[in-house]
Amino acid sequence: MQKLIIEFSDERLITPSGLSLVGQMLGKSNFIKKCNNMKVDGKRSQSQIKNGDILLSYIGLLCQGKTAYEDIREMSADPDYYKLALGVTRTIPSAETLRQRMDVIGSSLRSEILDANIEMFNTYNIQPSPIEKDLVPVDLDVTPMDNSKTHKEGVSYTYKGFVGYSPMMAYIGTEGFLVNTELREGKQHCQCNTPEFLRHTLKYSHRLTDKQLLIRMDSGNDAAENLGILIEDGSWFIVKRNLRRGESKQDWLDQVRECCKDIRHPRDGKTVYVGSSWKDVDYKDSEGNNKTITMRIVYEVIERTSDKDGQFLMIPDIECNTIWTNLGWSDDDIIKGYHAHGECEKYHCEIKTDMDVERFPSGKFDTNELVLELTVLAYNILRLICQESLKSKRAPKSKHPVKRRRIRTVISNLIQIAGHVTAHGRRVTLALGRSNIWRQAFMDVYKRFSLV
Repeated sequence: MQKLIIEFSDERLITPSGLSLVGQMLGKSNFIKKCNNMKVDGKRSQSQIKNGDILLSYIGLLCQGKTAYEDIREMSADPDYYKLALGVTRTIPSAETLRQRMDVIGSSLRSEILDANIEMFNTYNIQPSPIEKDLVPVDLDVTPMDNSKTHKEGVSYTYKGFVGYSPMMAYIGTEGFLVNTELREGKQHCQCNTPEFLRHTLKYSHRLTDKQLLIRMDSGNDAAENLGILIEDGSWFIVKRNLRRGESKQDWLDQVRECCKDIRHPRDGKTVYVGSSWKDVDYKDSEGNNKTITMRIVYEVIERTSDKDGQFLMIPDIECNTIWTNLGWSDDDIIKGYHAHGECEKYHCEIKTDMDVERFPSGKFDTNELVLELTVLAYNILRLICQESLKSKRAPKSKHPVKRRRIRTVISNLIQIAGHVTAHGRRVTLALGRSNIWRQAFMDVYKRFSLV
């Protein structure tokens, strides 16, 4: 094995050259201008480092999978490049300035950030993809985030058994774009404040697509108020239903034995009953008027008298799954549609692991809420880069058809791509080495987002 000679040079070699993609996508938005024009605390004007520079710098960290304030020090090695790549006007802030200004901004920019997210999609004329039935899915779900062994504001025991937060997330399209989010205390029930969150999500979703929406939620959001909001909005929905008081699994089994026509026997000792039922639901419309509507319930009742190994059970095991819906699909399609709701667990995982947005950097609730809101922009930027790279004919080929890539793959291959920066006159050139197989795809993505 021949030994390598390690030496230092004065060449400008940048590892996260892909931040130039991030700067191009954010540079088309008026969001940064609005942030620069706002007052820091409502009393005094901003200092030399504007709010836009603060938020751009932190979004740059999020797009690298970093959340700690101290990670901003990595940009101090070549601040001129990072200013150019991200569109920072004055200077890259220090870790102390970043922490202090994020605390001051807090949750005051929530509506501006979510509006900027919509504006970014509209600028590039990108709409979320629908499913086979030409409906755009919108998945709402709570994902607990572990912040154990901390005393941060708002942390408490979650239903997962650890101390942390329980934010509500809303994803749209088959790509899983983030359309809305809300940071919540760990102990907060998933239905608490969900009606208002649902209304905002519907408003943002309609601004993203002109197609009809398919709202999917689990049993934690089984409430007549939610169903009423969806009915008044005119959206289709699939919502997991809880068994009510007076209902039992045995009652459902007795009922479907008498009326169910679709009875299946996938194996010995297992019987599956699939069908539909109807029930009146009372709700209030937007004007507060009481209304009643007959709602369809799709059920899947499973009776097991023996396990998969053939061992007989002394007491039969009964599983009862019921689903609210206003769709006219077949029973099997409704059940498959709800199971597809589980896809959002993958999106949760990518945010918490690939982007490292789980243990929040601040002890203040409002600051952590700002971090989560900026994650919406950073996550969608990475997701848009991912989807655009799939369209490139010069991207590395895969053995199997790929519909989307993990965020970690995007960060490692396109954000952390190494480049050589040279400045001559008024021109700055970013050269990508011939050894990188992703350089052609990077060029295609850059052209796509820089020509608008």
